[in-house]
Amino acid sequence: MNHVVFLLIYEVISLSNSNQAQTSNISIWKFLIPSLIGIGLFMIPFHSGEGVYKIAVSVLADWLGGLLEGALPATMMVIIFISLLGVIIQKWVKPKWMTESPFFVNLFDINPLWFTIRFLAAVLVVMVFFNIGPEWVHDDYTGGLLLYDLLPILFTIFLFAGLFLPLLLNFGLLEFIGSLLTKVMRPLFKLPGRSSVDALTSWLGDGTLGVVLTNKQYEEGFYSKREAAIIGTTFSIVSITFSLVVLEYVGLDHMFLQFYGTIFLAGLVAAIIMPRIPPLSLKPNTYANGQEGQLDESIPAGYSSASWGVKLAKERAEKNSNFVEFFKSGFKNVLDMWLGVVPVVMAIGTIGVIIAEYTPVFTWLGSPFVPLLQLLQVPEAAAAAETLVVGFADMLLPAIFAGGIESEMTRFIIACVSVTQLIYLSEVGGVLLGSKIPVKFRDLVLIFLLRTLITLPIITLIAHMIF
Repeated sequence: MNHVVFLLIYEVISLSNSNQAQTSNISIWKFLIPSLIGIGLFMIPFHSGEGVYKIAVSVLADWLGGLLEGALPATMMVIIFISLLGVIIQKWVKPKWMTESPFFVNLFDINPLWFTIRFLAAVLVVMVFFNIGPEWVHDDYTGGLLLYDLLPILFTIFLFAGLFLPLLLNFGLLEFIGSLLTKVMRPLFKLPGRSSVDALTSWLGDGTLGVVLTNKQYEEGFYSKREAAIIGTTFSIVSITFSLVVLEYVGLDHMFLQFYGTIFLAGLVAAIIMPRIPPLSLKPNTYANGQEGQLDESIPAGYSSASWGVKLAKERAEKNSNFVEFFKSGFKNVLDMWLGVVPVVMAIGTIGVIIAEYTPVFTWLGSPFVPLLQLLQVPEAAAAAETLVVGFADMLLPAIFAGGIESEMTRFIIACVSVTQLIYLSEVGGVLLGSKIPVKFRDLVLIFLLRTLITLPIITLIAHMIF
């Protein structure tokens, strides 16, 4: 990322007096300053003072989370109820200020399935908050995990990510990066170059941030349905920080380099294969709401990738220099994520974790993996098989379930696979389903299984070389 920053500054300065410049020199700074601030907030990790490296948005989220710690569960309950009441008012009361607003129509004019999910989320959040009903609904490993651990994190992450996301989206950074990396991203992953920013945001920040960024790009016509689905399910990478948490759970925090190197290699192979096979390869290359694609990646004669990227970035920045519109766009992002995504995560995440904790469903589903693990010579194969499937509910569950496994190699494999699977309902999976990205529940199930089958042999081979 530092190389990109230096190249960005160098190209901007060198082209500021170029004959090719079509926009004013002021537009250079309109592009450069917000973009560098956005990079600083979302993509440059620094020592947080807690023994780990974090990006600035995560630090701000942690700070606000600590400040509002006691109030956040109740706040999330209110947000979920607002999301439900908004639908009721939109569909039955139909006030003019809602029915004539594209923003509110998009937020509240939803189909019966999503209304049911919001209603279920409202019921579950009341049961958990007031400890009503069966314990398996509201204990610390099911509904309590979602309401008291995950949703407060999403509240603060979504707040700062939504407010500052326009710095990445609206001032030309994506145009610049896209022009630089198209020749890499297209042949390898069948994606536009700008999608690399989504991946970096996930890797250095949080997987949900990558989904949010992808969703906005999809709605604005910069990604097709296929591209958005590929990015959301392939590049919403678990952050470095969260990977450290997984490694600590399995008692292998002294092996971070081997762990993350294995994840990187297995994830790269999966990212190359997944766009070329169903269900992702079957997604249409059409755009949201029937619109035409907004992205042209061709580079005219006389321009390099960098110089053309700077020109596009300056033109984009010229169109978005109004600070009122900047904050208006940011607050809309925040409301969209709070009201559209949080209920889905609460409902689907809670149900998934309940099934994982209180039923043998994932044990049954994991049993077909036992022969495969035995073929791969993984110690304690039967115990490991269950963890390969339980991660679909929550990414930390495999690491928790691995606590009783004695073999370090098996725990290493479980930790690596749990990170490369990417799709888990309590966070990224729920956020994907709550977004406009065209992936269905059955898509997530199939993608999860395919990623497991692709990455497991690679991870196991490396584990045999390490241990």
